[in-house]
Amino acid sequence: MFEMTGDDLVAIKRTTFVAESVHERGDLQRLLRARIGMIADDVLIVSEEFGAFDGARRRIDLLGVDHQGNMVVFELKRTEDGGHLELQALRYAAMISAMTIDDLSAAYEEYLNRADPEAAGNARTTLAEWLDGGENAAISRHVRIVLVSAGFDREITTTVLWLTAMYGLDIQCVELTPYKLDGRLLLDVRQVIPLPEAADLTIQLRRKASQELAARNTDGRDWTQYAIIGPEGSSGPLRKRHAIMKMIHVLHDARIAAEDIAAAIPGPRFLSVDGTMSGEELQNAFVAAYPKADPGRWFFDFPVHDDGRTWVVTKMWGTNTEPVLRRLAALAPPGSGIGYESASLRF
Repeated sequence: MFEMTGDDLVAIKRTTFVAESVHERGDLQRLLRARIGMIADDVLIVSEEFGAFDGARRRIDLLGVDHQGNMVVFELKRTEDGGHLELQALRYAAMISAMTIDDLSAAYEEYLNRADPEAAGNARTTLAEWLDGGENAAISRHVRIVLVSAGFDREITTTVLWLTAMYGLDIQCVELTPYKLDGRLLLDVRQVIPLPEAADLTIQLRRKASQELAARNTDGRDWTQYAIIGPEGSSGPLRKRHAIMKMIHVLHDARIAAEDIAAAIPGPRFLSVDGTMSGEELQNAFVAAYPKADPGRWFFDFPVHDDGRTWVVTKMWGTNTEPVLRRLAALAPPGSGIGYESASLRF
């Protein structure tokens, strides 16, 4: 790393976490926990120092879960060789692979009791919304591993490359390099495995395979994403709740009446209140009209206004998503091109 001046490129002094008295748990783990997106996208942290499995003598530094229901094990080291963190992470991944949604909810609630007590009571709902499964929310047995260290020796990188190439394990290696400049500590964050140039494709292929496997799972879980096709083109892959919501808005923009849309959706999943409103006013009116409804399960930020009424769609969608999308697509005006597509087929 260099500092560019008007006359020269000046090398910035590289240092070590040990020399700067930066500790794994008290410093790195604490700071990365709050900015986990620096090292891994699409992850919700659900536990810290997790050890709630049989025979546990050590603890997972950070435990997360992504939107696809894959748990994510984070192992951190401040050393420049990485120690044996890949072996520890593999043990942890194997031990948590049998966890259920109830186990994860309990861990998340315990974590929130320490980190954010006011949110602890909503742990199960928050987790279900994150997983986009509603009442059918579940987690996968596939576990992602993220190794974070000041450096990785050849034994670790060789092992990781072999495991990812031969067995398809999802393992990332992220290198943290500290630099000292004018008394300030700078941090260079660099993903070394998979190579950044190939990371997006590698991750997409893995996740697509994981989603297709989960969609075929005999226990009824469905992780399929859908793209909604409208006059402006494809929305790109959307989780189920967002796909339904997007389809409703595309149809309404095509002048399909909200009542006709509601008739195509079974059950009380697209409901209305009198008046044209939004925000807190809408939520209060909705709760007054439907006192048994849980406000956290409805899209109040994306209402549909039609003929003096305001309509709201639920967030709770399970394995019946595709049949509903099919019924909604049938409402589209001829020649409008409105429809949807899943991972491999267009309708």
